[in-house]
Amino acid sequence: MSEHDAQHTADPGRTPEVNQDRPPAANQDQKLTASSQSPPRRTGEDATRHDAAAPDTGHGSAEHTAGHEDGAQVSTDVTPPGIPEAAIPELVIISGMSGAGRSTAAKCLEDLGWFVVDNLPPALIPTMVELGARSQGNVARIAVVVDVRGRRFFDNLRESLADLEARNVTRRIVFLESSDEALVRRFESVRRPHPLQGDGRIVDGIVAERELLRELRGDADLVIDTSSLNVHELRAKMDAQFAGEEEPELRATVMSFGFKYGLPVDADLVVDMRFLPNPHWVPELRPYTGLNEEVATYVLNQPGAKEFLDRYAELLQLIAAGYRREGKRYVTIAVGCTGGKHRSVAMSEKLAARLAAEGVETVVVHRDMGRE
Repeated sequence: MSEHDAQHTADPGRTPEVNQDRPPAANQDQKLTASSQSPPRRTGEDATRHDAAAPDTGHGSAEHTAGHEDGAQVSTDVTPPGIPEAAIPELVIISGMSGAGRSTAAKCLEDLGWFVVDNLPPALIPTMVELGARSQGNVARIAVVVDVRGRRFFDNLRESLADLEARNVTRRIVFLESSDEALVRRFESVRRPHPLQGDGRIVDGIVAERELLRELRGDADLVIDTSSLNVHELRAKMDAQFAGEEEPELRATVMSFGFKYGLPVDADLVVDMRFLPNPHWVPELRPYTGLNEEVATYVLNQPGAKEFLDRYAELLQLIAAGYRREGKRYVTIAVGCTGGKHRSVAMSEKLAARLAAEGVETVVVHRDMGRE
């Protein structure tokens, strides 16, 4: 204790001498306390930046304050800054028929670095996107796997999609499709019931689910038919669509097929090459496929082949422009012939080359080549 403090304590009635060179200690403490408790008010953007450091002195505020050792009141409530639009993560919603490969598609995206959430209730999708936006870039791409098992569940999904659209969140829907026969075979192989079959048969559950998903399938950006795909082929399709670092304006899948094996159910556009002579009836070309240069030359030299290629490529330019305006990012073009071996294969390769030259990222799939 200082001599001055001792004198002041011994004789409280005595007026202490005031040092003219500096203010009394009591006055200094009062100024410090007042300065700490009543900081200047800030407005606008400046107030937002300093919100955590400028505590409210108590006008109905719910902020929690902690006492500082010098008497100042320090706020422990930190208001998060606004979320910039650039922080909103990329969102993909994976849905489709039970047994069509949703889990495989999700695992593929997870391997590509996506943050994947399986069986997330649709009502929580906007919340998941908001949490990703607040992750400071740590969660830049989110994939959500959802299925529809009841009418209310589907209503929640529609409400969530409307909410995302209102927030200007870019979302894509990947729909996994498969034939009834393939789904029944898969459920029987694993000896598990369909989620919606109840007391009925597996096919009854498939019919009920397909009806519930009808509207969602129509809104899908990408439909993948897995009826004839194995796990590795499905992963290859997902890799082709999502492995790129930059999102192209439009992605196209050109698929050759044979009409005798049925139309591809995921085709957006179908063209028929059976107006051209069939190389099958040329003995020296029959063993080969449309990937062979001699077969391709034979097909393209037939009357009308080059004219078709030129005009259909021009038509696709118009269609592609319309797809971009409508926000459709994926298109599947099915090119068919009798068996999917010669004409459709050769024309698919040429058509894909035209699209690639015009800046459309293109994948070629020969569905039925080699089935004979």
